[in-house]
Amino acid sequence: MHPRHLLAAIGIVAIWGFNFAAIQLGLKDLPPLLLCALRFTLAALPAVFFVKKPDVPFGTIVTYGLVMFGIQFAFLFGGMNLGVSAGLASLTLQLQAFMTIGLSAWLLSERPTRFQIGGAVLAFSSIALVAVNVGGDVSALGLAAVILAALAWACGNLLAKRMGKVNMFALVIWGSLVVPIPLFALALLVEGPARIVESISHLKWSSSGAIAYLVYPTTLLGFAVWNRLLGLYPAASVAPLTLLVPVFGMALSVVVLGEELQPWKVMAFVLVILGLCVNLFGAKLFVGLKGAGQ
Repeated sequence: MHPRHLLAAIGIVAIWGFNFAAIQLGLKDLPPLLLCALRFTLAALPAVFFVKKPDVPFGTIVTYGLVMFGIQFAFLFGGMNLGVSAGLASLTLQLQAFMTIGLSAWLLSERPTRFQIGGAVLAFSSIALVAVNVGGDVSALGLAAVILAALAWACGNLLAKRMGKVNMFALVIWGSLVVPIPLFALALLVEGPARIVESISHLKWSSSGAIAYLVYPTTLLGFAVWNRLLGLYPAASVAPLTLLVPVFGMALSVVVLGEELQPWKVMAFVLVILGLCVNLFGAKLFVGLKGAGQ
């Protein structure tokens, strides 16, 4: 990956890392489905009136928007609302990297290298640490919801990749447009009109700022750049970079939200970083060591 693109990817995952603390702040005042609906309403409007529809069938945009934005974030926000902390959610969601590699190998015939597989297995063991610590500050139902969110993200990655070269900024905006109506309807059904009215009427500045962060740097900038990188490089090279998200996410959750950092969470950090290093640099290190030994 070109160094400029690598820096862009790291910048996006840092933004996404803080995203989890912002979600936690927003959930203090707003129920999860309403928060998700508001996020994508503001991401789509008024931008959709000024940005031309991407050159793909509208049905493809609808599918992408519902999967990548609607389903993913409804499950993510719901899981965090059920008790998964911001730091743990940022870690668990990175299952999408392994799911993306697996789905790409299955559906797109992209064959991962042995280092990519090894790095994925190593990093995946961090999720095992989360699983064995279910209970206490980890909700089993919430964890299941976040894992489903990861699967939706992986499917969205493949949908974006199969589109080929497309205006990704426009795709994010138009994909966001399909989310509000079904999510507002679901929010009315599940969360109820009384709770929705009360939440909006008592909205604090901190929650308003959290929504703005979720809309602009996280959604509009983040997904536009990310989808562009997926169009330039194999999914197995791009998707694992999101393993840095929990590093930023957990660190910021400790600083901003005062989240406790137990030893097993630190170990999960280490496993994620080791897995990422093997995935990105394993082949080069192996060639270098092999050459030095000759």
